[in-house]
Amino acid sequence: MIPAQLATSVEVITSGPRTTVQDLGRPGHAHLGVPTSGAADQAAYRLANRLVGNPESAACLETVLGGAAVRFHGATSIALTGAPVRATLDGRPMALTQRVPVRPGQTLRLGTPAHGLLCYVAIRGGVDVARTLGSAATDTLTGLGPTPLTSGQHVPVGPAPALEKAPGCSDTAFTPVPSVGPAVLRARLGPRDDRFTPAAVRALFASGWEVTADTNRVAARLTGPCLEYADRGQLRSEGMVTGAIEVPPSGQPIVFLPDHPTTGGYPVIGVVDAADLGLLAQSRPGTAVRFTPARSPRRRPTSPPGH
Repeated sequence: MIPAQLATSVEVITSGPRTTVQDLGRPGHAHLGVPTSGAADQAAYRLANRLVGNPESAACLETVLGGAAVRFHGATSIALTGAPVRATLDGRPMALTQRVPVRPGQTLRLGTPAHGLLCYVAIRGGVDVARTLGSAATDTLTGLGPTPLTSGQHVPVGPAPALEKAPGCSDTAFTPVPSVGPAVLRARLGPRDDRFTPAAVRALFASGWEVTADTNRVAARLTGPCLEYADRGQLRSEGMVTGAIEVPPSGQPIVFLPDHPTTGGYPVIGVVDAADLGLLAQSRPGTAVRFTPARSPRRRPTSPPGH
């Protein structure tokens, strides 16, 4: 029986390999050792919310490799974005990147994505769970936020927003997860590229890399040529940003993702552009990766021409 206070809720039938609650995360707490966390593929997450008229900050479900099934207790609408997956609603195929009405008692089931890792289920009104430091995101590093969802759990849904759909929102605003070719990540050198040999700096961009099985929401570990240090002097622990390409003594780079530690003691050779981190987060083990130099943003003139 559904508890009265959860009459409008989502029942987890099965969570698949892992299903968590995610939102925009909890930025601004790095000085406390708290990662930003939040949705790993921000573009897919934001689109799912816009499709059902939620604020972009509304909490959604993030699934890894599909396999999840949830039942809706209450009439609502949902949107499914992210990795291309065969989804059914009461056994009938359901389209991605579209708002879909749901009747009470209907069940959404996700298969295994054809490629990519992460799917996002946005429910009109958003997942309404307790917030920690202003966020409902599950942080797998520190344990903050709700625990990963389990079978039999009922997750409450918030009140429906005023908008039916975000203005101008359509599936054309979404770039799908590519099925072929390497994941090309734009990156800028620094702040510690001077700690590496010139050959290592060249190799970062000239070489091919591969995502290893030792990859999660904390970081994507890559394998490829050894990036050798030029300066092996001890480096004090420094603050780390999402997208930092940290290189331990093994010479194999680690790219920090949303749940990354806020400090690190190994040199950072570069930083991946924030817009490309979702692509990396969607990359399965064995996916080929290449880095390409990011163009610096064009600076606006500080005074009119001729002055």
